[in-house]
Amino acid sequence: MSARRYTPSSTYKPMVPDVPPVTSALTRSQPLASLLQRLKASQACLEAVRAYLPPGMADHVKAGPIDDEGWTLLAANAAVSAKLRQLQPRLVEALAKKGLKVNAIRVRILTQ
Repeated sequence: MSARRYTPSSTYKPMVPDVPPVTSALTRSQPLASLLQRLKASQACLEAVRAYLPPGMADHVKAGPIDDEGWTLLAANAAVSAKLRQLQPRLVEALAKKGLKVNAIRVRILTQ
């Protein structure tokens, strides 16, 4: 017995009518657009400081929330967290050189 493949007909219409892409929905909603903007700003900050991190450490650091009070770096463990705290002055300088205004850098350990 041979297996038959399903091929949709040309008259097939999806059950869900024209759903807008997620990015379109994010830009149309003010609260979601603000969230998207903060996410992009946080990623830009991480890219700006990546060159100032010791070799191999960048893989253990993630961008966290950014707000009016500062930016949060998420460390994979306590050792990475301690090193990030030592590097905070250099990282703030790196952000300033790139024109990114961050009042302070907070360091938190990423819990799994």
